Amino acid sequence: MNKAVGFFFLLFLSIAFMHVQTGCANIIPPTGGPRDSLPPVLVAALPKDSSVNIATNKILLTFDEYVVLDDNSSQDIIVSPNPEKMPEISAKLKNVTIKLKDSLLPNTTYSVNFGSSLKDVNEGNKFRNFTYVFSTGSQLATGTLSGNVTLAENGKADSTLLVMLYTNLNDSAVQKLKPEYYTRLDSGGNFHFKFLPAAKFAVYVLPNDYSKKYDDSTKMFAFYNTPVDVNDQPDSIKLYAFQEQKPKEKAALPVSTDNKKDKTAEDKRLKLTNNLSSNEQDLLGGLELTLSRKIKIFDTARIVLTDTGYKPITGYTWQADTSFTKYSLQFKWPENELYKLIIQKEAFADSSGVTLSKSDTLSFKTKRESQYGSIKLHFNNIDLARHPVIQFVQSEVIVKSIVLTSADWFAKLFEPGEYQLRVLFDDNKNGIWDAGNFATKLQPEIVQRIPRKLVIKANWDNEVDINL
Repeated sequence: MNKAVGFFFLLFLSIAFMHVQTGCANIIPPTGGPRDSLPPVLVAALPKDSSVNIATNKILLTFDEYVVLDDNSSQDIIVSPNPEKMPEISAKLKNVTIKLKDSLLPNTTYSVNFGSSLKDVNEGNKFRNFTYVFSTGSQLATGTLSGNVTLAENGKADSTLLVMLYTNLNDSAVQKLKPEYYTRLDSGGNFHFKFLPAAKFAVYVLPNDYSKKYDDSTKMFAFYNTPVDVNDQPDSIKLYAFQEQKPKEKAALPVSTDNKKDKTAEDKRLKLTNNLSSNEQDLLGGLELTLSRKIKIFDTARIVLTDTGYKPITGYTWQADTSFTKYSLQFKWPENELYKLIIQKEAFADSSGVTLSKSDTLSFKTKRESQYGSIKLHFNNIDLARHPVIQFVQSEVIVKSIVLTSADWFAKLFEPGEYQLRVLFDDNKNGIWDAGNFATKLQPEIVQRIPRKLVIKANWDNEVDINL
């Protein structure tokens, strides 16, 4: 009996299984597979890559999939040596065609670096820095040159700059001629030339613009002090880019004729603002008053600092900036005290005799010491002979500079916040960064960035070791 039951049970399972396969199963279509993330691959070239004794001006490159060039490929592709006329480069289906328009120089190695302009059609995978090379001579040039470019004023890298090489070693070459060789910087400011001939080169850095010449002193620029011999070169060279002159600020647009009368009346008023934050005065700085126009008359007798009982305070001084629009009250502020600054409208007047529209009184309180943090910095391997200046930076603005006279620096009170630290090596000891000068071969002063962020906490002893 048990054998019969087992037989019918197996028969039932078989019928059920067949029914599922033939009638009731959910058919799941095959997936498309993983996304293609591979760049195109060169499968053929005519002439072959790295060929020698080449005389043709037309090159055909064939890839394993359909390819396309970015719209900005004319800016991204670098042909070396730098031609007078850029070649015509086009992509169609799986082929890229290069038509050279200049006559080929004898015994010269040519390279075409596509940068990031070459990619496949379907997924847009870029074949980054693909380089095709050939020589009109019997061998490929093997010279190389590597290095790094840093912005001298802030220690940052700028990957939009180009490094340029000239066999013409006269200073005027970079001002009048296009470079014979140039290359891009990576995100860290590093560069690397390959396939250079055995020669001496003058090395410069310039923006990637149309002229590629140092024809404007407001351009970012760097120069290496001496020509570099490819046959006897250092492992890596270092360049520091700077602007000899800052661009002039654009003039303000003229005021619209709409409501011109109201605007004129408003502009005649002399306005005053201050640097108080939430009516609190910083213990570490002055109380700054900023006027809307240059001041001709400042009558200190008409502006008085008092306590809350209007008793005058003594022992403070006034400082004006060079524009005569900002006046700072300098005082050794005690913590957590209340003050009033009484400002009569005749305290300030411009060259036309226009004064403030009304008198005013500023009521404020000094901060408490507990709102600040103490800070102690120790610098390892600091070279004091280079006159280092510590720069505290927020949002790329230097908020405080300290001349460093020893490896340790301490401040009892420091404004809390997050800071980027930089070290200026102040050659002329004037406390600020100075640009270089190409005509006199003066290199710029160098600023070194410290990668570690400095975070100052209020009411906290902050101690930091810094390795340079």
